[in-house]
Amino acid sequence: MLTISYWGFDHRVHNGRLIVNESATRALARAFGLLFAARYPIRQMRPVDAFGGDDERSMAADNTSAFNCRRVRGTSSWSMHAYGLAVDINPFQNPEVIGLRVYPSAAASWANRSRRSPAMIRRGDAVWRAFTSVGWKWGGDWTSPKDYQHFSANGR
Repeated sequence: MLTISYWGFDHRVHNGRLIVNESATRALARAFGLLFAARYPIRQMRPVDAFGGDDERSMAADNTSAFNCRRVRGTSSWSMHAYGLAVDINPFQNPEVIGLRVYPSAAASWANRSRRSPAMIRRGDAVWRAFTSVGWKWGGDWTSPKDYQHFSANGR
């Protein structure tokens, strides 16, 4: 369990919790430290258990999270979240886009990446630099699907 200080959408400092694989603690502490220094806003940061383990509910609440024992959507393969080696950041402003489907569905307008928000993640921005500096890869760099909220240790 990592306890992380972050800047909220209310421009105040909050403490959040992420459950991660022990091997990821240093990298994630460093990356989130860089986000804090950049004053990158995060809506909330709670373990997915606060949402009954339901990824859809966690995403709809714009919750930044890490560990969740679940499979990759539409497959029988375990997600990197199931190993505590992935994190989803501000999923409402940074949805997953699979063809014409958007997750969370209420965030469909945020699939349009020409929108502007300090909570959006873009290639080369402070969030992207923080995670790539510790060797993690971004789902927004994938060809398809585009998973703008997702960073993982192995790029999956």
